[in-house]
Amino acid sequence: MKIQKFKVEEWMNEYEKYCKYDLGNTTVNTLTADELFEICNIEKNEFLNTLFTQPLGYGYIEGNPDLKKGISKLYKTVCPEEILTTTGAAGANHLVFYSLVEPSDEVISVIPTYQQLYSIPASFGADVKPLHLKFENNFLPDIDELKSLVTDNTKLICINNPNNPTGALMNEKVLRKIVDIAKSVNAYVLCDEVYRGLNQKEEETPSIADLYEKGISTSSMSKTFSLAGLRLGWITAKDKNLFEKIISHRQYSLISCSLVDEAVAALAVNNAEKIIARNKKTIRENLEILDEWVNGEKHVYYIKPQAGTTALIYYDSDIKSTELCDKLAKEKGIFLTPGDCFEQEKCFRIGFCKDKEQLKLGLNEISRLLQSKDF
Repeated sequence: MKIQKFKVEEWMNEYEKYCKYDLGNTTVNTLTADELFEICNIEKNEFLNTLFTQPLGYGYIEGNPDLKKGISKLYKTVCPEEILTTTGAAGANHLVFYSLVEPSDEVISVIPTYQQLYSIPASFGADVKPLHLKFENNFLPDIDELKSLVTDNTKLICINNPNNPTGALMNEKVLRKIVDIAKSVNAYVLCDEVYRGLNQKEEETPSIADLYEKGISTSSMSKTFSLAGLRLGWITAKDKNLFEKIISHRQYSLISCSLVDEAVAALAVNNAEKIIARNKKTIRENLEILDEWVNGEKHVYYIKPQAGTTALIYYDSDIKSTELCDKLAKEKGIFLTPGDCFEQEKCFRIGFCKDKEQLKLGLNEISRLLQSKDF
C-alpha cells in the first residue's frame, strides 16, 4: 500500500530541533502530572497508590468506564457505550478509515485540514474529492459546491471542526446543511473535533455525533486537555453496524489502550471545565497579541481564527512557504509550519498556544525578516 508523505508531521519532526521560539506546536501549554492533580484537587499520593496497586494487564478492552462516562458528558446525546478509546485522534481517524473505506468508494474531504483526512482514504484506493476551503469564504465549506460533489457512490464526507490550520469554526446551521447533504446520499460524516471547546467566544460548538445518526466524532486528550503525551483519543459513533466493524478492526491493531493512560485521562475529562477554562484563557490572550501583530504588519494578512490554537498567515511575497519557514527556523530559531504542508502557498501556520512572551519575541523576529531585503 502506497501513501503520501505526511507533510506536517515530517516537517515538525525535522524542524523542532531549531526551535528557540515555539510558534509551531498546537497543544496549549502541556500539563505536568502535578499541575493536573492540582487543577483537579486530587491528592497525588492517594491517586498513585491506587493506580500502582493494580495489575498492569490489558485493562478495559473497549475503554475505562469512568473515562467513557466523562467523555460522554462532552456530548449531548452520546452514551458511554457509543465511545471507543484509541491511540490519539490520529489512531481514531485511521481506524475509522480502516473500518469503513474500500477501494472505489467515494470520499469527500475538506482541504486544508489534517492530511490524514484525505491521504489515508486515498491510500485505500478510494476516489477522494477535495472540497477546498477558500479565504474569501472565511475558510468555511461552500455548501453548493459540496452538493455538486456528492453522488450516490459517496461513502464518507470528512470535515474538521474547528479547522486546523485556519481556526475556522462551523456553527450548527452549517453543520446541519452538511448533514442534510450526507443524508441525501446515505453517506457518513467524519468530523475531527480535536480542538472542540477551544472557542474564542462563549458559544457551544455542536458535535457531529449529536446531529446525525451516521455522524462520527473523533477527538483526543491532546489539544483541548493539554495531555498529548497520553496518546489517547476516542471515536464516537451511533451507527451500531459501523461501531461493531470498528471494534472488530481495532482488535487487529490495538486490542486496548494503556490502563495507566486511561486512568489519568479519566481524571482530566471528569474535570473538563477547569482545564478548558485554563486553556481558553491562554488562547484568547495570545490571539489578541497575534491579531495586533497582523494588523500592524504590512506584509501579512489572515482570517482571524474563531476557535482552536492555530492561524494561517498569508504574506505578500513570492518566496515559497517551505523556503521562508526553513529560513526562519535556521536563522532565527522560529518554529513554524509552511502552508505547503496543507496544500497552500504564500502562507504559514502559526500556533498561538504557548508562552505569551515567547510569542511576542517570535513575532518581532518574523517582522524583521519580512521587512528585510531577503524577503
